[in-house]
Amino acid sequence: MKKLGLTFIAAMICFVAISQEKQDTSYWKKGGLISISFSQTSLTNWSGGGDNAISTNSQLNLFANYNKGKNSWENKLNLEYGLVKQGDEGVRKSIDKLEYFTKYGYKNGGHWFYTALFDFKTQFAKGYNYSSEEGVDDVKISNFLAPAYMNLSVGMDYKPSDVFSAYISPVTGKMTVVNDDDLSDKGAFGVDPGDKFRSEFGAYSKLSLNKDIMENVNLKSTLDLFTGYSDSFGNIDVTWEVLLNMKINSFLTATVNTSLVYDDDIDYYDVEGNNRGPRIQFKEIVGVGLAYKF
Repeated sequence: MKKLGLTFIAAMICFVAISQEKQDTSYWKKGGLISISFSQTSLTNWSGGGDNAISTNSQLNLFANYNKGKNSWENKLNLEYGLVKQGDEGVRKSIDKLEYFTKYGYKNGGHWFYTALFDFKTQFAKGYNYSSEEGVDDVKISNFLAPAYMNLSVGMDYKPSDVFSAYISPVTGKMTVVNDDDLSDKGAFGVDPGDKFRSEFGAYSKLSLNKDIMENVNLKSTLDLFTGYSDSFGNIDVTWEVLLNMKINSFLTATVNTSLVYDDDIDYYDVEGNNRGPRIQFKEIVGVGLAYKF
Protein backbone atom coordinates (compact mmCIF):
# COMPACT_ATOMS: atom_id res chain seq x y z
CA MET A 1 0.00 0.00 0.00
CA LYS A 2 2.88 2.34 0.77
CA LYS A 3 4.35 1.70 -2.68
CA LEU A 4 0.91 2.32 -4.18
CA GLY A 5 0.71 5.70 -2.48
CA LEU A 6 4.17 6.74 -3.68
CA THR A 7 3.36 5.55 -7.20
CA PHE A 8 0.16 7.61 -7.15
CA ILE A 9 2.02 10.76 -6.13
CA ALA A 10 4.70 10.25 -8.79
CA ALA A 11 2.01 9.64 -11.41
CA MET A 12 0.24 12.88 -10.54
CA ILE A 13 3.46 14.89 -10.85
CA CYS A 14 4.33 13.25 -14.18
CA PHE A 15 0.78 13.79 -15.43
CA VAL A 16 0.97 17.51 -14.78
CA ALA A 17 4.42 17.74 -16.38
CA ILE A 18 3.39 15.81 -19.51
CA SER A 19 0.22 17.85 -19.87
CA GLN A 20 2.27 21.05 -19.85
CA GLU A 21 4.53 19.75 -22.60
CA LYS A 22 1.63 18.84 -24.88
CA GLN A 23 -0.22 22.13 -24.43
CA ASP A 24 0.71 25.60 -25.62
CA THR A 25 2.67 26.84 -22.59
CA SER A 26 1.31 30.37 -23.06
CA TYR A 27 -1.88 29.19 -21.38
CA TRP A 28 -0.04 27.81 -18.36
CA LYS A 29 0.95 29.62 -15.22
CA LYS A 30 3.29 27.60 -13.04
CA GLY A 31 5.69 28.11 -10.18
CA GLY A 32 6.39 27.25 -6.60
CA LEU A 33 8.05 28.01 -3.30
CA ILE A 34 10.91 26.28 -1.49
CA SER A 35 11.61 27.30 2.07
CA ILE A 36 13.50 26.12 5.12
CA SER A 37 13.42 27.70 8.56
CA PHE A 38 15.36 27.18 11.79
CA SER A 39 15.01 28.18 15.41
CA GLN A 40 17.28 27.64 18.40
CA THR A 41 17.01 28.25 22.15
CA SER A 42 20.20 28.01 24.20
CA LEU A 43 20.11 28.49 27.99
CA THR A 44 23.05 28.73 30.40
CA ASN A 45 22.39 29.24 34.12
CA TRP A 46 19.03 30.73 33.16
CA SER A 47 17.14 31.53 36.35
CA GLY A 48 13.76 31.51 34.60
CA GLY A 49 14.15 27.85 33.70
CA GLY A 50 13.44 26.14 30.41
CA ASP A 51 15.17 23.75 27.99
CA ASN A 52 17.59 24.09 25.13
CA ALA A 53 15.75 23.51 21.87
CA ILE A 54 16.37 23.40 18.14
CA SER A 55 13.87 22.98 15.33
CA THR A 56 13.74 23.03 11.56
CA ASN A 57 10.92 23.07 9.05
CA SER A 58 11.08 22.56 5.26
CA GLN A 59 8.39 23.25 2.71
CA LEU A 60 7.85 22.71 -1.04
CA ASN A 61 4.78 24.14 -2.77
CA LEU A 62 4.25 23.64 -6.53
CA PHE A 63 1.41 24.78 -8.78
CA ALA A 64 0.51 24.49 -12.47
CA ASN A 65 -2.65 26.28 -13.65
CA TYR A 66 -4.11 26.20 -17.16
CA ASN A 67 -6.57 28.74 -18.59
CA LYS A 68 -7.82 28.82 -22.17
CA GLY A 69 -11.20 29.97 -23.34
CA LYS A 70 -13.81 28.47 -21.04
CA ASN A 71 -11.44 25.85 -19.64
CA SER A 72 -9.68 26.19 -16.29
CA TRP A 73 -7.47 23.55 -14.65
CA GLU A 74 -5.65 24.04 -11.32
CA ASN A 75 -3.02 21.69 -9.86
CA LYS A 76 -1.19 22.00 -6.52
CA LEU A 77 1.31 19.84 -4.66
CA ASN A 78 2.20 20.81 -1.07
CA LEU A 79 4.91 19.01 0.92
CA GLU A 80 6.00 20.03 4.42
CA TYR A 81 8.04 18.38 7.16
CA GLY A 82 9.51 19.65 10.41
CA LEU A 83 11.59 18.31 13.32
CA VAL A 84 12.19 19.56 16.84
CA LYS A 85 14.54 18.55 19.66
CA GLN A 86 14.00 19.93 23.14
CA GLY A 87 16.20 19.25 26.14
CA ASP A 88 17.04 15.58 26.64
CA GLU A 89 14.09 14.38 24.59
CA GLY A 90 14.64 12.64 21.29
CA VAL A 91 14.02 14.23 17.90
CA ARG A 92 10.31 14.53 17.19
CA LYS A 93 8.38 15.72 14.19
CA SER A 94 6.54 19.01 14.51
CA ILE A 95 4.72 19.11 11.17
CA ASP A 96 4.07 16.53 8.47
CA LYS A 97 2.04 17.17 5.33
CA LEU A 98 1.64 15.64 1.87
CA GLU A 99 -1.20 17.07 -0.23
CA TYR A 100 -2.20 16.96 -3.89
CA PHE A 101 -5.12 18.95 -5.33
CA THR A 102 -6.56 19.21 -8.85
CA LYS A 103 -9.67 21.07 -10.06
CA TYR A 104 -11.07 21.33 -13.59
CA GLY A 105 -13.71 23.91 -14.48
CA TYR A 106 -15.73 24.77 -17.58
CA LYS A 107 -17.12 28.29 -17.57
CA ASN A 108 -20.90 28.46 -17.48
CA GLY A 109 -21.22 32.23 -17.61
CA GLY A 110 -20.27 35.19 -15.48
CA HIS A 111 -18.04 33.96 -12.67
CA TRP A 112 -19.48 30.41 -12.42
CA PHE A 113 -17.80 27.19 -13.56
CA TYR A 114 -19.03 23.60 -13.84
CA THR A 115 -16.30 21.89 -11.83
CA ALA A 116 -14.82 18.50 -10.95
CA LEU A 117 -12.40 18.30 -8.01
CA PHE A 118 -10.07 15.70 -6.55
CA ASP A 119 -7.75 16.02 -3.56
CA PHE A 120 -5.50 13.67 -1.60
CA LYS A 121 -4.03 14.24 1.87
CA THR A 122 -1.73 12.17 4.05
CA GLN A 123 1.62 12.41 5.87
CA PHE A 124 5.15 10.99 5.52
CA ALA A 125 5.96 9.44 8.90
CA LYS A 126 4.58 7.99 12.12
CA GLY A 127 3.11 10.32 14.72
CA TYR A 128 2.94 9.77 18.47
CA ASN A 129 1.41 11.02 21.67
CA TYR A 130 4.61 11.30 23.70
CA SER A 131 4.57 10.26 27.34
CA SER A 132 6.30 12.43 29.96
CA GLU A 133 6.47 9.54 32.43
CA GLU A 134 9.33 7.08 32.59
CA GLY A 135 8.39 3.53 31.70
CA VAL A 136 5.25 4.62 29.81
CA ASP A 137 5.48 3.92 26.10
CA ASP A 138 4.65 6.57 23.54
CA VAL A 139 1.31 5.98 21.80
CA LYS A 140 1.31 5.77 18.00
CA ILE A 141 -1.58 7.81 16.63
CA SER A 142 -0.82 8.12 12.89
CA ASN A 143 1.37 6.83 10.05
CA PHE A 144 1.93 7.12 6.31
CA LEU A 145 -1.48 6.52 4.68
CA ALA A 146 -2.97 6.30 8.18
CA PRO A 147 -4.88 8.38 7.72
CA ALA A 148 -5.14 9.31 4.05
CA TYR A 149 -8.12 11.27 2.80
CA MET A 150 -9.42 11.45 -0.77
CA ASN A 151 -12.29 13.60 -2.04
CA LEU A 152 -13.83 13.27 -5.49
CA SER A 153 -16.68 15.64 -6.28
CA VAL A 154 -18.58 17.58 -8.94
CA GLY A 155 -20.26 20.92 -8.41
CA MET A 156 -20.11 24.63 -9.15
CA ASP A 157 -17.21 27.00 -8.55
CA TYR A 158 -17.66 30.74 -8.10
CA LYS A 159 -14.49 32.67 -9.06
CA PRO A 160 -15.04 36.43 -9.21
CA SER A 161 -11.25 37.02 -9.34
CA ASP A 162 -7.87 35.33 -8.96
CA VAL A 163 -8.02 36.22 -5.27
CA PHE A 164 -11.09 34.26 -4.14
CA SER A 165 -13.08 31.16 -5.08
CA ALA A 166 -16.03 29.34 -3.51
CA TYR A 167 -16.66 25.75 -4.58
CA ILE A 168 -19.95 24.02 -3.70
CA SER A 169 -20.71 20.35 -4.35
CA PRO A 170 -23.80 18.33 -3.38
CA VAL A 171 -22.18 15.21 -4.90
CA THR A 172 -18.97 14.25 -3.10
CA GLY A 173 -17.36 10.93 -2.30
CA LYS A 174 -14.93 10.91 0.62
CA MET A 175 -12.59 7.98 1.25
CA THR A 176 -10.64 7.50 4.47
CA VAL A 177 -7.70 5.06 4.42
CA VAL A 178 -6.04 3.69 7.58
CA ASN A 179 -3.22 1.49 6.26
CA ASP A 180 -1.83 0.54 9.68
CA ASP A 181 -2.90 -2.65 11.46
CA ASP A 182 -2.59 -1.19 14.97
CA LEU A 183 -4.66 1.88 14.15
CA SER A 184 -7.25 0.07 12.02
CA ASP A 185 -7.76 -2.50 14.80
CA LYS A 186 -8.59 0.41 17.13
CA GLY A 187 -11.07 1.81 14.64
CA ALA A 188 -9.05 5.04 14.36
CA PHE A 189 -10.19 7.91 12.12
CA GLY A 190 -13.73 6.58 11.82
CA VAL A 191 -13.11 3.18 10.20
CA ASP A 192 -14.77 0.11 11.69
CA PRO A 193 -12.31 -1.85 13.92
CA GLY A 194 -10.23 -4.10 11.69
CA ASP A 195 -11.15 -2.25 8.46
CA LYS A 196 -8.73 -0.06 6.52
CA PHE A 197 -11.22 1.85 4.39
CA ARG A 198 -14.25 4.00 5.00
CA SER A 199 -16.32 5.69 2.30
CA GLU A 200 -18.83 8.48 2.75
CA PHE A 201 -21.16 10.28 0.37
CA GLY A 202 -22.15 13.83 1.12
CA ALA A 203 -21.93 17.58 0.47
CA TYR A 204 -18.67 19.50 0.29
CA SER A 205 -17.59 23.13 0.11
CA LYS A 206 -14.16 24.69 -0.31
CA LEU A 207 -13.42 28.40 0.12
CA SER A 208 -10.02 29.72 -0.99
CA LEU A 209 -8.36 33.12 -0.55
CA ASN A 210 -4.94 34.23 -1.83
CA LYS A 211 -4.35 37.97 -1.40
CA ASP A 212 -1.50 40.43 -0.92
CA ILE A 213 -2.86 42.35 2.07
CA MET A 214 0.01 44.86 2.05
CA GLU A 215 3.41 45.27 0.45
CA ASN A 216 5.46 42.04 0.82
CA VAL A 217 2.73 40.41 2.96
CA ASN A 218 0.63 37.61 1.47
CA LEU A 219 -2.33 35.84 3.08
CA LYS A 220 -3.50 32.38 1.98
CA SER A 221 -6.47 30.68 3.55
CA THR A 222 -8.54 27.59 2.69
CA LEU A 223 -11.65 26.35 4.47
CA ASP A 224 -12.97 22.83 3.72
CA LEU A 225 -16.42 21.75 4.96
CA PHE A 226 -17.97 18.29 4.54
CA THR A 227 -21.08 16.56 5.87
CA GLY A 228 -22.15 13.05 4.99
CA TYR A 229 -25.62 11.98 3.89
CA SER A 230 -26.00 9.52 6.76
CA ASP A 231 -27.18 9.36 10.35
CA SER A 232 -24.57 12.02 11.16
CA PHE A 233 -25.88 14.48 8.56
CA GLY A 234 -25.34 18.00 9.87
CA ASN A 235 -22.13 17.13 11.71
CA ILE A 236 -19.63 19.14 9.69
CA ASP A 237 -15.99 18.14 9.23
CA VAL A 238 -13.88 21.30 9.24
CA THR A 239 -10.34 21.91 7.96
CA TRP A 240 -9.20 25.54 8.05
CA GLU A 241 -5.64 26.50 7.12
CA VAL A 242 -4.10 29.98 7.17
CA LEU A 243 -0.63 30.97 5.97
CA LEU A 244 0.72 34.50 6.44
CA ASN A 245 3.95 35.00 4.47
CA MET A 246 6.01 38.15 5.10
CA LYS A 247 8.91 38.83 2.74
CA ILE A 248 11.91 40.45 4.42
CA ASN A 249 14.18 40.53 1.35
CA SER A 250 14.86 38.38 -1.73
CA PHE A 251 15.55 35.25 0.34
CA LEU A 252 14.51 35.88 3.97
CA THR A 253 10.89 35.37 5.00
CA ALA A 254 8.82 35.18 8.16
CA THR A 255 5.73 32.97 8.25
CA VAL A 256 2.79 32.28 10.52
CA ASN A 257 1.01 29.01 9.72
CA THR A 258 -2.12 27.79 11.52
CA SER A 259 -4.36 24.75 11.04
CA LEU A 260 -7.69 24.02 12.71
CA VAL A 261 -9.35 20.62 12.25
CA TYR A 262 -12.53 19.11 13.62
CA ASP A 263 -13.91 15.70 12.57
CA ASP A 264 -16.35 13.84 14.82
CA ASP A 265 -15.00 10.57 13.38
CA ILE A 266 -11.52 11.28 14.79
CA ASP A 267 -11.10 10.45 18.47
CA TYR A 268 -8.32 11.88 20.62
CA TYR A 269 -6.17 9.40 22.57
CA ASP A 270 -4.20 10.59 25.59
CA VAL A 271 -0.66 9.41 26.45
CA GLU A 272 -2.08 6.38 28.28
CA GLY A 273 -4.02 5.36 25.18
CA ASN A 274 -7.44 6.30 26.60
CA ASN A 275 -10.07 7.43 24.11
CA ARG A 276 -11.21 10.97 24.95
CA GLY A 277 -13.56 11.37 21.98
CA PRO A 278 -13.50 14.01 19.23
CA ARG A 279 -11.62 17.23 19.93
CA ILE A 280 -10.87 20.47 18.09
CA GLN A 281 -7.32 20.17 16.77
CA PHE A 282 -5.19 23.29 16.41
CA LYS A 283 -1.62 23.82 15.27
CA GLU A 284 0.45 27.00 14.98
CA ILE A 285 3.94 27.41 13.57
CA VAL A 286 5.89 30.69 13.50
CA GLY A 287 9.19 30.71 11.65
CA VAL A 288 11.91 32.81 10.04
CA GLY A 289 14.06 31.31 7.33
CA LEU A 290 15.21 31.10 3.75
CA ALA A 291 12.74 30.97 0.86
CA TYR A 292 12.97 30.91 -2.91
CA LYS A 293 9.93 31.64 -5.05
CA PHE A 294 9.87 30.68 -8.73
